[in-house]
Amino acid sequence: MAETAVIIEKIKLAQDGDQHAFRYLLEFFWNDVYGFMLQRTQNENDAEELTVRCFGKAFEKILTYNEIYGFKTWLTTIAKNLHIDQIRKKTNSNITTEDSQEVVQKIADSAPGPEDDLIRKQRLETLLNTIKNLKPHYREVIQLKYLQELSIKQMTEKLNSSESTVKVKLMRARKLLAEILATQHN
Repeated sequence: MAETAVIIEKIKLAQDGDQHAFRYLLEFFWNDVYGFMLQRTQNENDAEELTVRCFGKAFEKILTYNEIYGFKTWLTTIAKNLHIDQIRKKTNSNITTEDSQEVVQKIADSAPGPEDDLIRKQRLETLLNTIKNLKPHYREVIQLKYLQELSIKQMTEKLNSSESTVKVKLMRARKLLAEILATQHN
């Protein structure tokens, strides 16, 4: 997701410890995160508390922010995880079956939302771009297996190769893909 130049600059300044940049990001994204939390919690006090905790956690972990994802998406993910943690804590502290069933239903009702779709799309885009960087024979087996969802047997026919050759290529392609993604993530 493309961030504006000002936001990118403020994120970098915040990563360097600039308190004014933190404040700018908090004010700029407050309504988005608060609105998201209000929608999930249906309670203004809980939404505000979770929003404050979200920004606290975000600024504590700002050095881990990966710029290939939008900053708002990153904040929304933190907020969602905090909300799920809060629900889990309530579930663990309540003993009655009815209460735990209600909490489970809340989690089910809150999954997946538009922000989850956005995160999935961004991850898929990153994955597809990474697949494009593989050598053609590795790219082909990954595409056949995971994008076209072919079985090993179908792949052997399509590639006119033995089953063991296809399995080895697929294993190597997965390993290379995992290494590239791990490098990009760090």
